[in-house]
Amino acid sequence: MKLILLKSATLIAAALAIGAPAQAAEPLIDLYKTLHANPELSHMESETSKMLGAELETLGFDVTYEFGSTGTVAVFKNGDGPTVLIRADMDALPVTEATGASYASTKIMEDHNGNMQPVMHACGHDIHMTVFMGTARDLIARKAEWSGTLVMILQPAEELGQGARAMIGAGLFDKFPRPDYNLALHTNSAMPAGTVGYTPGYALANVDSVDITVRGIGGHGAYPNTTKDPIVLAAQLIQGFQTIVSREISPTQPAVVTVGSIHGGTKHNIIGDEVKMQLTLRSYSPEVRQQTLAAIRRMADGMGRAYGLPEDKLPIVIHQDEFTPAAFNNPALSERAANLIAGAIGEKNVIKVDPVMGGEDFGEFGQVEPKIPSFIYWLGAVAPADYAAAKASGATLPSLHSPTFLPDAAPTIDTGVKAMSASALGLFNGQG
Repeated sequence: MKLILLKSATLIAAALAIGAPAQAAEPLIDLYKTLHANPELSHMESETSKMLGAELETLGFDVTYEFGSTGTVAVFKNGDGPTVLIRADMDALPVTEATGASYASTKIMEDHNGNMQPVMHACGHDIHMTVFMGTARDLIARKAEWSGTLVMILQPAEELGQGARAMIGAGLFDKFPRPDYNLALHTNSAMPAGTVGYTPGYALANVDSVDITVRGIGGHGAYPNTTKDPIVLAAQLIQGFQTIVSREISPTQPAVVTVGSIHGGTKHNIIGDEVKMQLTLRSYSPEVRQQTLAAIRRMADGMGRAYGLPEDKLPIVIHQDEFTPAAFNNPALSERAANLIAGAIGEKNVIKVDPVMGGEDFGEFGQVEPKIPSFIYWLGAVAPADYAAAKASGATLPSLHSPTFLPDAAPTIDTGVKAMSASALGLFNGQG
């Protein structure tokens, strides 16, 4: 996901003020480099899960493996008190790394479709897991300072929007202690290392994938009157879809309809009989989400009929199961956690930022009934000097999912562990 943050002046000031942030302990850097060099695709994170689960066992956690696909659940009971869940996602992306780092991934692995794919942690999940393990070590070393139950989960398949749902479906909140709070973080490619960004309320969007097959009656390009051209109908649908956001959704409600892929036809002078389109939809509220989906179905059917297509040639609309729900940060928990984090890394380094239309399936964990207060925050990952220089020159920093995205690992991890540990400790002890 590409992040747009509207607090540039504040972030630049924070970056310049950070100076030389504390460095993460060397064993955590070694772990990060190992994870970065050995990524695994979604639902295939078995080796990652085993390696990290084994260390959690040595720390005294009760560990369950292969839960909800390749997920791992670790529980540490430390007397009476709240139950706090901390989650990290494990999966990497089919991207060829181009960072030039000495520990860059050169891995190629077979995906679930039998295709050989390059693999890279281009979304920072290696940072997430390293912070997760650093937090586990810190909280266990300081177990005399808190009381309650710590649940730590390593989640598969976030990039497909499937992992959280798989773990919940497998009985996460029935077979293990039900949390009073859910916590997570995500690296941010547009914020300097040493800073944390947070958004009360909706922080990330609903993400829906829709496939549309536009059918027609093919023929010779010189005699279009004898055909029903699916390319022309597809073009009309694309234009029509743009009016959903501009004319059907309330201007106060964010929504996005993007046609990301369109394929049809084979030759200059042939009118084909099929066009395939792929759409991504973004929203925050459930009502806007359903309104957008319904409008796409209505337009596809109505325009197909207006075009004169027979019933068996009307467009086919398929709503894919790669749905990611909006991540809603409980407002009270957000402010409480932000205060706790500020106490650990400095108030000037904790910045309230705008919501984004990227997706993160951490939101699933808070949507179970009764709802669990949840909070996911942004962890700045750009070297402060690089961040300030890019802002001064107008250069574009590498975004998440870019083959050149490489976090400034040591200060990012150090800040992440301090922030997550402070959040958990404060919640256990009723602070914030």
